[in-house]
Amino acid sequence: MASTICETHVRNLLPFRAPDAHKGDFGRLLLLCGSVGYTGAAALAAQAAVRSGAGLVYLGVPETVYPILAAKLTEPMVFPLPCEDGCFSREAVDPVLDRLEKIDAVLLGPGMGQTACTRRLTFSVLREAKCPVVLDADGINVLSGHTDVLRKSACPTVVTPHPGEFLRLGGVLDGTTREEAAKQLAQRLNAVCVLKGHGTVVSDGARTRVNTTGNPGMATGGSGDVLAGLLTSLIGQGMQLFDAACSAVWLHGAAGDRCAAERGQMGMLPTDMIDALSRLLP
Repeated sequence: MASTICETHVRNLLPFRAPDAHKGDFGRLLLLCGSVGYTGAAALAAQAAVRSGAGLVYLGVPETVYPILAAKLTEPMVFPLPCEDGCFSREAVDPVLDRLEKIDAVLLGPGMGQTACTRRLTFSVLREAKCPVVLDADGINVLSGHTDVLRKSACPTVVTPHPGEFLRLGGVLDGTTREEAAKQLAQRLNAVCVLKGHGTVVSDGARTRVNTTGNPGMATGGSGDVLAGLLTSLIGQGMQLFDAACSAVWLHGAAGDRCAAERGQMGMLPTDMIDALSRLLP
């Protein structure tokens, strides 16, 4: 039976911030998110990354939505990338790859869209990145039928599927427990798997943990984007992928529980969860 994720363990894992530290010590993140109609996903992921202690957060978005996000966000460094039909175009690949050398963690997917060009961008990052890559939402969806690209990637990878996305990655939920299903997919993909839902499961294929924080008020659009930004931030700050995933899901759920207690499950928002992180982190 899988162990549960406990608060004491999470707090012992969180990165130490030395008195003489500078922003470069806490990770340089590259977030590739958003498209026309889905600017909120990019904003929530970037805000969660900054709120959880990342030193430098670069948010690459399709140039069509750049003015919206540049005006909306203050702390993340938003920059435009070539786009086509409101999503990243194939011309976005080279400028993204040029940035990878100085990046400590990459997030691909929230609000990105599922086009041939976003698939090409995802495949290119998985082939070329040396730093860890987090795949969420459309970063997972574009891999449907192409998980061999993920298995062959040189970079350490985390996938964060909800049950539908889990099935698109080739996972099997019928006839087995969620813990065993996550473990099997992690082994098959050679990645850390975060199977979201009630009792989120984290597995790297050898170790498996179940989260106990969180509530139904978190079942709303944008909640997963907050988790993705938080997870990428912890990885960028130097945490091991499995430890970062366990810590992120626990903190995300605990933030949701605080919001539910203060605002009620029906009235809480993903932005409330981002704010609540500041009362949970050291």
